[in-house]
Amino acid sequence: MLKKVTLLLIFLLATPTFSQKLKPGFDKQEYIELLEAFSRWGDSVFYKGIPESKIYKTKYRSEEMGLLNQWELYEAPGHSVICIRGTTKDQMSWFANFYAAMIPAQGKLQLNDSTAFDYHFADDPKAAVHVGWTLSTCFLMRDILPKVQQQYEKGVRDFIVFGHSQGAAISYFVTAQLKYYQQTGVLPKDIQFKTYCSAAPKPGNLYFAYDYEASTQIGWSYSVVNASDWVPEVPVSIQQVNDFNTTNPFKDAKKKFKKMPFPQREFMGFMHSQLTKYNRKAVKRYQFFLGKIVSKMIVKKLPGFKNPEYYDSNYYVRTGNMIILKPDEAYFAAFPDNDETLFVHHNLLPYLTLAQKLPN
Repeated sequence: MLKKVTLLLIFLLATPTFSQKLKPGFDKQEYIELLEAFSRWGDSVFYKGIPESKIYKTKYRSEEMGLLNQWELYEAPGHSVICIRGTTKDQMSWFANFYAAMIPAQGKLQLNDSTAFDYHFADDPKAAVHVGWTLSTCFLMRDILPKVQQQYEKGVRDFIVFGHSQGAAISYFVTAQLKYYQQTGVLPKDIQFKTYCSAAPKPGNLYFAYDYEASTQIGWSYSVVNASDWVPEVPVSIQQVNDFNTTNPFKDAKKKFKKMPFPQREFMGFMHSQLTKYNRKAVKRYQFFLGKIVSKMIVKKLPGFKNPEYYDSNYYVRTGNMIILKPDEAYFAAFPDNDETLFVHHNLLPYLTLAQKLPN
């Protein structure tokens, strides 16, 4: 009998497991296991060199919906994982990225002739987000919510939200929406969500970032970035005077200039105009090309979808508590810069390679 107990203890100690309750804070092994599980979205070429997760098993994979978005449900001891797929090679999937005008972080989207979705990603009325990934989230949430409720009925109280690349951008919004459902009683308040956004592009403006980071602090959301990856640097950010807080030195600049004597007044007015008007024009161009033009292509694929009113900004910022994967000489020897392979630093294997070097 003693021998059997000893063997059981050895087996339990040798088998990777996570605690029954999720803990705040970045967990290196937790992130690595999520990357390994995520890698099985693709074929053997996609996950070459990446072992299969020993922890996570796929229990559900959704159909493709919206802008060819898809998600999976993993189960592990003590918690479940909502895993959001990234961009595929299909043009429709890329539309979600290029549809990059900003809209308010709370509102309603008309998804088709018969379906509208109320989304709420932030309380601050100044918060704004990427319209394409919002549209993707609205489609996905209609499928994710009932699955979370089913898991809760089975006794699950802890969930990880995970995504890489486009999936990471959407993960911000999925997390925010789930937490809003907790505030409004749609979901129980005793559910704990923890989020890993891997290789995430910038999801929204500074006020969205403030709201999201405040709601997930301390230790419940992380954005993992390879410092050589260009994807976390997009969308392009353009800051205007109206992107500042209400109290700022720029708001009443023109009034202040009028109080100056003639030479200074004219000079400061000219400088102010030169330093602000081009940013305003640039935002309008982005709204036109990455808003109205792309939306016309999307409507052809999603009949009944209505293009929303845009938020007058293009001030995208990176969001979440950052975990920086810093490349070294050994990394660049394995993954050298290559203008012909644009995703050389964005793929899963580079992220896994650098994550394994993080301290425990």
